[in-house]
Amino acid sequence: MAAVAEIPADANKMDSKPKAESEFSVQKLVDMFTKLNPLAKEFFPSSYPPNHDHRLQGFNQLSPTHFLVNSKPSANENFANNRRRRNSFNQGRRRVSGRSLKAQREDSIRRTVYVSDIDQHVTEERLAALFSSCGQVIDCRICGDPHSVLRFAFVEFADEYGARTALNLGGTVLGYYPVRVLPSKTAILPVNPTFLPRSDDEREMCARTVYCTNIDKKVSQAEVKNFFESACGEVTRLRLLGDHVHSTRIAFVEFVMAESAIIALNCSGMLLGTQPIRVSPSKTPVRPRVTRPASIN
Repeated sequence: MAAVAEIPADANKMDSKPKAESEFSVQKLVDMFTKLNPLAKEFFPSSYPPNHDHRLQGFNQLSPTHFLVNSKPSANENFANNRRRRNSFNQGRRRVSGRSLKAQREDSIRRTVYVSDIDQHVTEERLAALFSSCGQVIDCRICGDPHSVLRFAFVEFADEYGARTALNLGGTVLGYYPVRVLPSKTAILPVNPTFLPRSDDEREMCARTVYCTNIDKKVSQAEVKNFFESACGEVTRLRLLGDHVHSTRIAFVEFVMAESAIIALNCSGMLLGTQPIRVSPSKTPVRPRVTRPASIN
């Protein structure tokens, strides 16, 4: 019996060495797989979404063979990676576009002057004619309260030389007051080119059209038409526009005669309803509304 008992003891001694070697090999594999795990924290790129961190908690509990089986990225992960690449490309393109727009705006500011103390009876055409001696004027906007005696304007030139030359016109009497001319800190918001006249006929329409702002919301289109017809002349087309955001509305009024449009410019500051209106020459024609053909079901 003693001999029989010694056999298992010898067998245990013989098996102990291979078992230790086996355990060492498995541990070595575990260490290798841990280092090769592409989702380990040290391998995370900075662009990896933080909301995926909760998945790491389960990785530490998985066996090494799990990483071998699931080492191929899923379709969802491929889609997410492609989407991140596209987003990065779009963001880069937007940055380039933003820099281009900023450069254009800065160039426009350098070509623009700010004019203040403008007589309320001075029109944009008269102001542009004054500065045309300095260079080509590509835009002129008079702003301010139409009921105020003095207003201000922005005049944009085709080049910086014209804007620098225009600074010498400070102190020139225009109307009843000397104007002040300074470099502008802002650019003129451009008019949508689709609204500008496209033909000689539409340019002739602009000569007969005025742009009216600060119209009381309670005033109807018929009342606006009657106001201008009684004071200026026959109106051929009128477009009254407004929304729920602004407290007043605007209108484009086209007359039969260009002389009527010139007379209408003198209506700035006059009350229409409860508000003093501002009238200026229109840069856009009043196009007839396009009627869409009824769809046949």
